[in-house]
Amino acid sequence: MENELSRALSCADEKIQYDTQCKRVLSQKEILARILARTVKELAGMSTEQILACMEDTPEISSVRVEPGKTNQQNRQSITGLANEDKVQAEGEIYYDIRFYIHIPGEAERIRLIINIEAQKSYYPGYQIVTRGIFYGARMISAQLGTEFRHSQYDDIKKVYSIWVCLQAPQKVGNAIAEYSMEKHDLLPGFADRPEAYDKLSVVVIALNEKMQTEDELTGMLNTLFSQRKTYLEKKQELETKYHIKMSDEFGKEMDRMCNLSDLIEERGIQQGMQQGMQQGMQQGIQQGMQRGMQQGSEEKCRDMVRKMLRFGLMSDEDILKVAEISQEELERIRKDL
Repeated sequence: MENELSRALSCADEKIQYDTQCKRVLSQKEILARILARTVKELAGMSTEQILACMEDTPEISSVRVEPGKTNQQNRQSITGLANEDKVQAEGEIYYDIRFYIHIPGEAERIRLIINIEAQKSYYPGYQIVTRGIFYGARMISAQLGTEFRHSQYDDIKKVYSIWVCLQAPQKVGNAIAEYSMEKHDLLPGFADRPEAYDKLSVVVIALNEKMQTEDELTGMLNTLFSQRKTYLEKKQELETKYHIKMSDEFGKEMDRMCNLSDLIEERGIQQGMQQGMQQGMQQGIQQGMQRGMQQGSEEKCRDMVRKMLRFGLMSDEDILKVAEISQEELERIRKDL
């Protein structure tokens, strides 16, 4: 029989697999293109097909170690995906969910952006999401030293976006999108405004709440994609018909796996809840029975209840001593008689 520890470990493993699968689904280029169309101003007005053409060729979901000075020194044919590590000695490690490049054709030269997208289950995990996003963005900028720019060539720093998708936003927030970026404010006028010199980091937070209605296309699409209520077939039909997303075989398989894992976690939770409820009910019933037996002055009834608890392992020795109000010696005598 599966004990409580093995059930907990199994459930934890399933949750890790589900989180990983969510990131795999989010890394599909058809999904990324629609997120970028709404959140990256440099891509404003471009069609999905045009944005796809600006993205790197093949999304790759793999563990790629990313160190300062090597962060951007990657194979340009792939999107570096899950578990991308940014490691600084004495500062710890960062694992980016999804990181990739965007190359936008320009009149003088191509614009190059570095994009990071993170899936966040909790809206407030003990800190502000935007603050963590700023930290991620700052690390992506500092890691460009030695690859995108050298020595004092700071004008060559590429702009970075850190985009956070929060899957379970509270009702007071609902479905919302906010961008946090740098702006120039004159304290004493005189400096020319050159946004290309300081517009190097943007953090975008996308809040999702499936229970609330939204007319916004991006949050509606993401709510459908990560819905806990809809089946795989319902999601597939809605994504194709309402949001006109091309469902490739790979995309369909990744989404199917995510839905199956979600169902498995839900079933596991129901089973655990039922087992815990039954166990708690049995313990409560035994305690009440022992207390009634003692109130009625029946020591034999009390001993009989202790025998049952020992036989079925329904209560710890410490709890038995408290409820039955017997000594440790008496408990050991009853145990020997079993």
